[in-house]
Amino acid sequence: MECCSRRYVRVRRSYLILLAVVLLAAADLCVGGIGLSDLDSTVFLKIRLPRMLTALLAGASLALAGLQMQSLFRNPLADPHIMGVSAGAGTGAAAATLLVGTSLPAALSGLTIVSAAFIGALLTSCLVMLVASRFQAATTLLVFGVMLGFVFSALTSILEYSANAESLKVFYSWSAGSFTGNGPAGIAIIAGALAIGLVLALLNNRGLDLALFGDEYAYMAGADPSRIRIISMIGSCLIAAAVTAFCGPLGFVGIVAPHIARAVTGSSVHLRTIPASMLIGAGLSLIADILSQAFPTPLPVGSTVAIIGIPIIFVILFPGSGLRRDSRNETRTR
Repeated sequence: MECCSRRYVRVRRSYLILLAVVLLAAADLCVGGIGLSDLDSTVFLKIRLPRMLTALLAGASLALAGLQMQSLFRNPLADPHIMGVSAGAGTGAAAATLLVGTSLPAALSGLTIVSAAFIGALLTSCLVMLVASRFQAATTLLVFGVMLGFVFSALTSILEYSANAESLKVFYSWSAGSFTGNGPAGIAIIAGALAIGLVLALLNNRGLDLALFGDEYAYMAGADPSRIRIISMIGSCLIAAAVTAFCGPLGFVGIVAPHIARAVTGSSVHLRTIPASMLIGAGLSLIADILSQAFPTPLPVGSTVAIIGIPIIFVILFPGSGLRRDSRNETRTR
């Protein structure tokens, strides 16, 4: 009876989260510089609907990547942004944006940016995995990720210094973070990256459960920790590359969403936390976009995401918080 009651509570919470995301998506479609009475189909179809879809997909993607990184490195603050993967992807995207500029057609330019961002994310992921295999301390890995982010930021600054005025304008707009301006090609690329990353995560869900207990436990269970890392990091860096290329370097969603998902589901089993994290991440991005559009002059999404994410991270770090306790839960037996 108690098991059925817990299952009912989890199902009810899942439906409430899904309903909240749907309502936030509808609210996001209603905000903007033009009121609903003056809104025409062109503005709706070419600006507001793509913006909402981009926010939805980007939030779900970052949450999925953050969940996997926190499990792989057993670090509650690990995500593509903090671990330097987003910075590496950003350097690749910046190089493509500043060097290629707007000389290519939209679809080809988008593919070029994502390809360059993926190369940067892949390089960073390899470096992070190398350090993770040699140093088990979470603090060491975290410091390495932050320092790696500074290195890529320095490279990005060099590219910025050598760029022309038109490219700088594009780069500054990109680096501030925005869900606006993506057409069908960009949305399709983000959705495709998310689909691939989701399939890899679901196929690797048992390995991610074992990774929560460390490499030694995974070996004893008959799993290969290196294979688990490679599969997860390929999916995570692909996701980080696509989102960073089209939305700019966005942080905090990948850190916050998995912790809330674990608290809501009451479990660390990835078959439960993967969909919950994606829904919560999508909701957080939609809230950030709504907040950014609520002012006469739209705010950068990177700033509104930080405004939302930083207080939640303080709650996670606070010793007596429920989120902190739930983030320490062990994987439950299915």
